[in-house]
Amino acid sequence: MGLFTRKKETTGSIEWLIVGLGNPGSQYERTRHNCGWLTADKLAEKYNVKLKKLKFKSLCGEAVISNKKCLIMKPTTMMNNSGQAVVEAMNFYKIPIENVLVICDDISLDLGKIRVRRKGSDGGQKGLRSIIYLSGQDTFPRVKIGIGAKPNPEYDLAAWVLSRFTDKEFSVMNEAFDKAITGVELIVDGRIDEAMNKLN
Repeated sequence: MGLFTRKKETTGSIEWLIVGLGNPGSQYERTRHNCGWLTADKLAEKYNVKLKKLKFKSLCGEAVISNKKCLIMKPTTMMNNSGQAVVEAMNFYKIPIENVLVICDDISLDLGKIRVRRKGSDGGQKGLRSIIYLSGQDTFPRVKIGIGAKPNPEYDLAAWVLSRFTDKEFSVMNEAFDKAITGVELIVDGRIDEAMNKLN
């Protein structure tokens, strides 16, 4: 009987939303702003999931991660409207904000550095800003991936975050995406403190 109960736990409704932020379109592939999308792709690959289903204004796929049923989402709303996708999925599955895990880029961190946060402000990241604004809450965990500061203060911020990684930078980022995935697995497992100690 116990076995059936356990099975039910992982085949029931979605318990976590894992949201990789980015922009749709080939012109945004491998750009700094698409760290969340790139991590979501790698996470989906690890769990043998295809992010092909268009639902909640996102490319989605379901995966059981750390024994929890998760919906991996890549919002297709453009970065600045990411909250539309997140809130739609939250309302549909009745997910509390604490079970919405967001993966995004961060210009205040060095290239490839990871920072796990339990909650907080948007730090100038417009995808996070949209989620906070539309949900009315900032108490969701996030895994931030460093993309490095602008080359100089005069450099246009939009041009910087939408610039592509060089091949050398991308090999650094690939390792960062793997670390971010470790963070995701720990957070979903209820071990956010461990994720912070290990990755920050």
